[in-house]
Amino acid sequence: MLGGGGGPRLRWSPTTPQKELHISEARINDRIRVPEVRLVGPNGEQVGIVRVEDALRLAQEADLDLVEVAPQAKPPVCKLMDFGKYKYEAAMKAREARKNQANTVLKTVRLRLKIDPHDYSTKKGMAERFLDGGDKVKVMIMFRGREQSRPEMGYRLLQRFATDVADLGTVESSPQQDGRNMVMVIGPLKRKAEAKADARRKRDDADNHAKADAAPDEPTPDEVTPDEVTEG
Repeated sequence: MLGGGGGPRLRWSPTTPQKELHISEARINDRIRVPEVRLVGPNGEQVGIVRVEDALRLAQEADLDLVEVAPQAKPPVCKLMDFGKYKYEAAMKAREARKNQANTVLKTVRLRLKIDPHDYSTKKGMAERFLDGGDKVKVMIMFRGREQSRPEMGYRLLQRFATDVADLGTVESSPQQDGRNMVMVIGPLKRKAEAKADARRKRDDADNHAKADAAPDEPTPDEVTPDEVTEG
């Protein structure tokens, strides 16, 4: 093993907890100003404690970079890697994650305490569409006049509503009275990204079926008219 030195050393392993370091901000190559480092090879193999000059030489010979990955360790831990390639791949992964990321939106559905069955069905359908699309739903009952003295009726209505949409969402915030309103929040059972992926699959399936229906049917052998044969 290269390097050396007397005195006790702190042991390090890949699982040793360290202060989180963003790899793109790490010191590399000549910016590493310590006498020696604990070196990790490009495939994760443990080389051991070496002088920083020897680590830089090994990096140069392998056409790689020496990257400090755990500066708080004693001595600091460095790894041999293609830093430019790593940063590029990390940027692509981050870009793909942002592309697939979808933010959950809080939609509001308003009910009346004395709501008729048709209006209730319409509001329930709205909530089901929102939940199926991966959004949260805030269900709000607006009390009028003396209705404020009957909060238990609003509570029962919201409980009924939550039961009717239970296939698509679950209650995240139980009914609570806020002045003249009573509010409950229902969260979707599937995430926004999953809902968008499902919607895309449904659109693709519908397009494929439409194309298949529009394509002309292949004639059967019985439907084919033979060419006329003229005898000479």
